[in-house]
Amino acid sequence: MQSTQLNHVAIHVADVDKTVQFYRRVLLLGSIPRPAFTFPGAWKRLGADQELHIIGERDEPVIAGNRGNHFALMIDDMDAWETHLRQLNVEYLPRRIRPDGAYQIYVCDPDGHCIELCTAVGTAPIPD
Repeated sequence: MQSTQLNHVAIHVADVDKTVQFYRRVLLLGSIPRPAFTFPGAWKRLGADQELHIIGERDEPVIAGNRGNHFALMIDDMDAWETHLRQLNVEYLPRRIRPDGAYQIYVCDPDGHCIELCTAVGTAPIPD
């Protein structure tokens, strides 16, 4: 018996429409069908077969940060993503190199959920 993979990440948001726009425009995530729950929300595709579940009606504070609660998305080209974020005037933490040689940057959505954008291990020079 085992877990086979991550299925979805769920985030609680104050404004579903504003959040959907952010994930579509900034992180370029496509929408997928969502069951007819009794509360507002939306589903977005993460990679090949994982999902982001956006759940509306948040009225509690979000506690997140690059060294705290966050989720990470693998990206293909750090230079292109940084250019994309700058063109949209989206703030993000400057590029860093993890000790394993992956590049990483962090961006926050409108509610303050922190998202790490990272490259594969070994794509950056490993610091001394």
